Amino acid sequence: MSQQDLQQKVEQLCSVLEDIQQNYAPAVFANSFGAEDMVLTDLIARHYPQIVIFTLDTGRLPQETYDLMQAVKDRYAVSIRAYCPDAASTEDYVAQHGPNGFYKSIALRKSCCYLRKVEPLKRALAGKKAWITGMRREQAVTRDSLEISAYDSEHGLHKFNPLCHWTHQNVWDYIKQHDVPYNALHDRFYPSIGCAPCTRAITPGEDVRSGRWWWENPDSKECGLHVEKK
Repeated sequence: MSQQDLQQKVEQLCSVLEDIQQNYAPAVFANSFGAEDMVLTDLIARHYPQIVIFTLDTGRLPQETYDLMQAVKDRYAVSIRAYCPDAASTEDYVAQHGPNGFYKSIALRKSCCYLRKVEPLKRALAGKKAWITGMRREQAVTRDSLEISAYDSEHGLHKFNPLCHWTHQNVWDYIKQHDVPYNALHDRFYPSIGCAPCTRAITPGEDVRSGRWWWENPDSKECGLHVEKK
């Protein structure tokens, strides 16, 4: 993609972010510190201060992700609210199933995702009018029908996916052109990064999400954060 084409995509993205800031306050950006989210972090931190950035600290993230969190705070001087799992629920889960019980079944894995991600997300979105994600259509079969915006009936607010039409190359072209910090695991063949025990490196040619919950069928590879209830 030419620099002019990328600039056009960035301008379209900024138009969406400006609309969110002006018309959907209070709005928040759910930042998982992946490559896509770093594009949004760079723009929001520099140009859209009324959009609040938060993250879900599951307690099982890779050290590289925590290192990037600190690098973002140092570089952009922004405050990022971290929402953590309920301590009592986490203690109960580990007592019943062990620290790695999520490998035993999809149900146990989803239970772990619920207490470490979904429940904290509910707290993060309470009272908000909109939330922003870094999801893209080409990331997974579960995301191939994403739209830039849609009403999120589960949380009672608008959900924006302003990068949904961006490609992997678009994301990395932006990161390189603007010298945006990113997770060191990306250089070790981790295109999609979540909790440490549920994320692995991939080999050339594998789907970008194949390193997430690699023991499961691709059709089930969501943690519950972005699944619409029917």
